[in-house]
Amino acid sequence: MHDIIIIGGGPAGLTAGLYAGRAKLKTLLIEQMVAGGQAATTDLLENYPGAPEGSTGPDLTERMEEQAKKFGCEFVMGEVTGVDLSGKEKVVTTNVGEFKSKAVIITSGATHRKLGCPGEEDLIGGGVSFCATCDAAFFEDLPVAVVGGGDSAISAAIYLTKFASRVYVIHRRDALRATKVVQEKAFANPKIEIVWDSVVDEIKGSETVEALKLKNVKTGEFSELPVDGVFMYIGLVPNTKFLQGQVKINPAGYIPVTANMETDVPGVFAAGDVTAKLLRQVVTAVGDGATAAVAAEKYIEDNF
Repeated sequence: MHDIIIIGGGPAGLTAGLYAGRAKLKTLLIEQMVAGGQAATTDLLENYPGAPEGSTGPDLTERMEEQAKKFGCEFVMGEVTGVDLSGKEKVVTTNVGEFKSKAVIITSGATHRKLGCPGEEDLIGGGVSFCATCDAAFFEDLPVAVVGGGDSAISAAIYLTKFASRVYVIHRRDALRATKVVQEKAFANPKIEIVWDSVVDEIKGSETVEALKLKNVKTGEFSELPVDGVFMYIGLVPNTKFLQGQVKINPAGYIPVTANMETDVPGVFAAGDVTAKLLRQVVTAVGDGATAAVAAEKYIEDNF
């Protein structure tokens, strides 16, 4: 029996693990893949307070993981397949076994949304990617496209210019949503070309991506853009399927929480990108994780 089980190893989960371990609570963090979450796929972290110039997501999250382990947080790699949060004793079922705890902190994050167009699913791994920092090197001196117009999309486009011969940004509107400083960097980069008012209708290719069929949303006209890769940055889908019927989830799939990161179930807390919130950044995730751990510690003190 653990005091706290943390589901998810992004910045929120790692910070919760650090705080819970430091409080001498028997803590287990369950992560499906490599710890770090979305932050581990981010190139530069220019807006994390105090981070040295040139800091990357993998660097930062690796240090977070080391800190959590230093304070006694245990790690298990596995996929959470179900939970029973109804009783005082919480049960978390994974593909590597069942675990029990007094409190649970859900930091399962969110994954990149898919377009759902023809060719996308078939060509994942063949030029369709959701992580520029992971796959950019495969496109040395080749033309690629980024789909999206927010901070993540434009930052990915800027990063891709280090490798690709040309980077096309496909955006359905006539203005980007990214912050002005990020936009300015993109507009100043000669390798980046914005394709306005357009959506991807189809991704063409047999074994690898060869071209995008684009549709202009204003004129209805179709065009073809030859590229060797396409990177999707069109928003996030919260990882809450395993929680259905266990905690309250809003229509968008996110978990509503109080200021203390409490869900509607006693002893169950949530933090980071999986929660209903305005801003999803590393800086907000670590604050959420710290709050959730302290709130969980208080819950255990009051109830056990």
